[in-house]
Amino acid sequence: MSPEYAMRGKFSEKSDVYSFGVLMLEIVSGQKNNGIDHPERALSLVGYAWELWREGRGLQLIDSTLVESHSQHQILRCIHVGLLCVQELAMDRPTMSDVISMLANETWPLPIPKHVAYSTKRNLVEESSHKEEESCSTSMTITEMDPR
Repeated sequence: MSPEYAMRGKFSEKSDVYSFGVLMLEIVSGQKNNGIDHPERALSLVGYAWELWREGRGLQLIDSTLVESHSQHQILRCIHVGLLCVQELAMDRPTMSDVISMLANETWPLPIPKHVAYSTKRNLVEESSHKEEESCSTSMTITEMDPR
């Protein structure tokens, strides 16, 4: 869930970009976003990927089953794009068309990711629990047509 939706109930195309980035990191790592156990603190997958990336240890995130069938360069590029998608500020995230270009064209220059959202599991829980109570009600009528 994108931070702008969790905290303010705002949803946009950039929220989808955020979700896509999380999905990419889950595929590359073989782990769920809430499934990382770190000895020093509880990190989300996004936070763990960000920490490894900043320390130049991005290869440690990669699921061992991918190493045999894909080049490390391709997988690291996927991690890089995933981190661009999960940046904290929606305006810093690429558009989906840019994401597709980044993945399809290996010569497409990748900007350096800025700070990612939800670095720790605690932040994710706190931010979503401090969100103001909002509700939305939508009514819809569905008419089904049957032939004679």
